Amino acid sequence: MMVQTIVFIILSLVTLGAAIAVVTTKNLFHSALYLILSFVGVAGFYILLEAPFLAAVQILVYVGAIAVLIVFAIMLTRRLMAKDLVQRNAQWGWSALGAGLLFAVLGVVLVRVNWPVVEAAIPEDTITILGKELMGVYVVPFEVASVLLLVALVGSIIIAREKE
Repeated sequence: MMVQTIVFIILSLVTLGAAIAVVTTKNLFHSALYLILSFVGVAGFYILLEAPFLAAVQILVYVGAIAVLIVFAIMLTRRLMAKDLVQRNAQWGWSALGAGLLFAVLGVVLVRVNWPVVEAAIPEDTITILGKELMGVYVVPFEVASVLLLVALVGSIIIAREKE
């Protein structure tokens, strides 16, 4: 067995285990920490695919920004961290059934569709092309998303501050 295959299996187990723990853990803070572990596992897949730029973006954006924002929001909301709060949804059975049915349908589609594979040459300046696209066509949506995250962060601080 190749080293890449062993690393892929370990990454798969860690990522899927963390993803399952995200939805099954009763403590919301622990669930957010498992989400961070799942994001790091996805970054590991990008490294296996020889896409280090996407792995770095995965770590910076998802782990460094979004997951930390989620943890920050959880910690600012004291009510969610209370030990006596029941953090269980009564409709978990229906959601599990729906997820199982969706998994079955996607499995059938995956097996029955003939997926064409085309050999294509990878451009030499992939990072340059990606940078031009991000700073050309997608600069406005990128900036709008960053301002929206900033407003959400400031709003959560204002809501969570203590009254004097």
